Amino acid sequence: MIESIDTSLIDWSRAQFAMTAMYHWIFVPLTLGLAVVMGIMETLYYKTGNEFWKKTAQFWMKLFGINFAIGVATGLILEFEFGTNWSNYSWFVGDIFGAPLAIEGILAFFMEATFIAVMFFGWGKVSKRFHLASTWLTGLGATISAWWILVANAWMQHPVGMEFNPDTVRNEMVDFWAVATSPVAVNKFFHTVLSGWVLGAIFVVGISCWYLLKKRNREFALASIKIGAIFGLVASLLSVWTGDGSGYQIAQTQPMKLAAVEGLYEGGTNVGLVGIGVLNPEKKTYNDGKDPFLFRFEIPSMLSFLAERNVDGYVPGITNIIEGGYQLKDGSKALSAAEKIERGKTAIGALAAYRAAKSAGHEEDAKIAYNVLQENIPYFGYGYIKDVNQLVPNVPLNFYAFRIMVILGGYFILFFIVVLFFIYKKDLSKMRWMHWIALLTIPLGYIAGQAGWVVAECGRQPWAIRDMLPTMAAISKLDVSSVQTTFFIFLLLLVIFSSLTSMDTPAAYPAAMPIAVPTPGETAVPAAVAAAFVAVFVTTLAVVFAVSFAVSLATVLAVSLAAFFAVLFASFFPASTFLIRFFASAAAFFLKSAAPLEAVPVTGRLASYARYAACDASCPPST
Repeated sequence: MIESIDTSLIDWSRAQFAMTAMYHWIFVPLTLGLAVVMGIMETLYYKTGNEFWKKTAQFWMKLFGINFAIGVATGLILEFEFGTNWSNYSWFVGDIFGAPLAIEGILAFFMEATFIAVMFFGWGKVSKRFHLASTWLTGLGATISAWWILVANAWMQHPVGMEFNPDTVRNEMVDFWAVATSPVAVNKFFHTVLSGWVLGAIFVVGISCWYLLKKRNREFALASIKIGAIFGLVASLLSVWTGDGSGYQIAQTQPMKLAAVEGLYEGGTNVGLVGIGVLNPEKKTYNDGKDPFLFRFEIPSMLSFLAERNVDGYVPGITNIIEGGYQLKDGSKALSAAEKIERGKTAIGALAAYRAAKSAGHEEDAKIAYNVLQENIPYFGYGYIKDVNQLVPNVPLNFYAFRIMVILGGYFILFFIVVLFFIYKKDLSKMRWMHWIALLTIPLGYIAGQAGWVVAECGRQPWAIRDMLPTMAAISKLDVSSVQTTFFIFLLLLVIFSSLTSMDTPAAYPAAMPIAVPTPGETAVPAAVAAAFVAVFVTTLAVVFAVSFAVSLATVLAVSLAAFFAVLFASFFPASTFLIRFFASAAAFFLKSAAPLEAVPVTGRLASYARYAACDASCPPST
């Protein structure tokens, strides 16, 4: 069956999942971050009885509600895609992968759905204590939901707690707690949730600075900034710790991903960490003899220390992993990629022999085939690999995405420190330049999270489940046109949805609002921020397409730049918004790239936030 699958089907299936997953991840981290912020603010209301904190909490709750609703809807799309586009995957590991997803739905989602109703509609109907508990339990439900989703994802990175059943050709769970408490899952959970907290803090500070920029609701803005900056600094510092843990876990369980992230082809002891570097674009394969870098600055022995907690630790490179022969921690010699492929083919052949012997009633032959299968099952997925170069992830994509994430993480720590210094030692309300920096930092929070997921998922390639099932063997056998059709249907729905939420005008706001409605010149300001957001998000998504469809990086940058100016232009001429979206959609169709379309929902959402912050005085307290 694998030989008969069109490679373009694999590309389109991956592209569709990447698009919907990246769109989904716009909403999830902000939900996690705002849940804590609004919980802190309502706690202050409960402790002090000050109505100011109640109104402040209610303001951020509205934005939480928007994210929660859209996050649920986009998450459902992903779950359906497992059955429609990835049916082989669902069959092969559904007994394991489905368990945490089921628990997430039964426990976490119902918990969220119950208490979010009390949180939004229970003001004045339940006691202050019960309402406060409902707010925190809503956030806790969202966090528990993230736990089970990340347990499932971590299992794909490091499969444990299961056995392969040759009678059903399925992997079956034998140790639930090994799956649920895997070190990879635990670390991934904390790092991911902390990244959501950082984004939530950045968002609170940025939107509050919008108020200061417009000289409105000063007390509300400064109070929100204090909470957001303190919360963000703590989360950012903790994410450094969990990020170090993630690097260690990757080194232990996914050495090829670590090698790709570092552009490391020749490993060894005392390996340095590349702080800054430029990869050689002419480097195509691991054994072509070309230097992988045009320029690099290394921190001596740091990679060995981070990967093995020992400056003399051995870290294998891409070439070492492909060729094998180096000593593993258990004293054995690492197999070469060619040897693993042969053992994978042996496992596949043994499975076929076992099933044939079982069907014929030859129990002795079935037993022999079963033993051969068990000896080689750890390499089962390698049997589908045709060329050892397929085992190497996209090195430039992982290398640069990782450094974008790390550099932005360092910037966020500095950002929160500076904000706290100015708010306590200076008059932040008068520093317009700082307000702009805070606003423009919002899209950077999103791009850091997206870059992290690019490393997590693209660094795992070519595996859907490491060593067990390659991506090309995980997909459903569909017509390519079917996947293409649903791909563009999703894009069209996102365009329509965002159009309904973003094509509002100042005239749409009630005339009796106590704060002045912004002028057209004012609405151009948040759209400029939205345009910056679009540029960075489109670049992230377009890079995925560049990998799948071999689009040049020049095209990626051109599309991103075009999206930026299109959104900026639309902000000055609201009536032109629909036309710009129409032409962007047409261009995307002919280029077979989703990047311009993906700009639309992001733009509408962020612009709506900014307009809401500038216009709606019904929720934030006026001062």
